[in-house]
Amino acid sequence: MRLQLVWSIIPVPMNPSSQKPLRLALVGMSGAGKTFWSRLLASAGHPAVSCDDRIEARLASRLAAGGYAGINGVAAWMGWPDSPAYLERESQYLSDEIAVLEEVLDDLARSPEKSLVLDTTGSVIYTGNHLMLRLRKLMTVVHLAASPREQQLLIERYLNDPKPVLWRGAFQPKPGETPRETVARCYPNLIAARRQSYAALAHCTIEVGQLRELPHKPEAFLEQVESKMGRAD
Repeated sequence: MRLQLVWSIIPVPMNPSSQKPLRLALVGMSGAGKTFWSRLLASAGHPAVSCDDRIEARLASRLAAGGYAGINGVAAWMGWPDSPAYLERESQYLSDEIAVLEEVLDDLARSPEKSLVLDTTGSVIYTGNHLMLRLRKLMTVVHLAASPREQQLLIERYLNDPKPVLWRGAFQPKPGETPRETVARCYPNLIAARRQSYAALAHCTIEVGQLRELPHKPEAFLEQVESKMGRAD
């Protein structure tokens, strides 16, 4: 199932050197580098929020009941996509993600002067068109895009170090397949479908390969965003 995003891209001015607040929402697949760059920006004094952390906090009592903690604990609590409890817990996770995003956007709407770097989850595109429109209106959305060459690395990361993933019906086992084999076959389709939705949502897209070549400095990332935004104008 793929979220259809149909609005046109209207670039939002983003100038870190101006007096306007810096508001960046980083979107993309798990493993694309959203957390790395948001933490780097936070280290330079830019306020940052991790949606993963806030969702985990909302799930805390349910996680604790099963002895789970941390982002890997959330993934273990959700279970493998073929497990009996997965669909129910996927729904619970999405409900909490929607609540977290609403809280963040409500806070920004109340405080026009506030800066924020938002480290979204890979499933942010499933929170609904209304919230996506609000996100685009209140923040500059930057898509960190994995190239086809990097897809295998993302698959291997998921298999070896699982993070919470909302499959939304994209996990479709074939007779005789092991769950790992199904993931290896279906994950590229999930990436491809999401990539289209991320691109439709974003004001600009930066390839992960380009980011790897940048110095690990906040100003290098912001300059890259400014450059991409200039080309979008």
